[in-house]
Amino acid sequence: MVVITIGLGWSVPLVMIAGIIGSFFRGRYVCGNLCPRGSFLDRILAKVSPGKHIPDFFRGMPFRILIMVLLMGFMFFRGAADPTNVYHWGSVFWMMCLVTTGIAVILGTAIHQRSWCSFCPIGTMQNMIGGQKDQLAMAADSCKECKLCEKACPFDLAIVQYKDLKQIPNRDCLKCSECISACPRNSLSWSQA
Repeated sequence: MVVITIGLGWSVPLVMIAGIIGSFFRGRYVCGNLCPRGSFLDRILAKVSPGKHIPDFFRGMPFRILIMVLLMGFMFFRGAADPTNVYHWGSVFWMMCLVTTGIAVILGTAIHQRSWCSFCPIGTMQNMIGGQKDQLAMAADSCKECKLCEKACPFDLAIVQYKDLKQIPNRDCLKCSECISACPRNSLSWSQA
């Protein structure tokens, strides 16, 4: 039990901090490339997920901020019960991870594997801090609107509709490069912002 609460429990804030720091450089890059839960959702849960459209309500900032305030507030409230006890904080982090992973699995098997990620508190912070960083660029003249990029996107983002803008202005892009790999015409690339 000590290994779980101290070792695994304290790995949770390390991942959270990595996500927040990473957002200053590449937005939600950590979510799409380094997050252990995101990897689980994309590589394992995606196999049983129905892949429905993630509800726009989940992506709305008022809902996301509400969830962030509630979860972070609850975490600090629980931690304040014994604020100097490292073991206690480890168990709080571990319990928060268990609960939010449970929510992610339920939503992933009912809607889309990355439904949780659309309102994850750390993802919301990454959106607010660095969502404009390194946006996906599109060579509009070579795009034939086949939408293979959208089918490959693990976050169910619209890409082709922004063709005329030559840049995809979505602050929640995970920077995973799945869409770039899926494009048969090499129409997508990373811009520097």
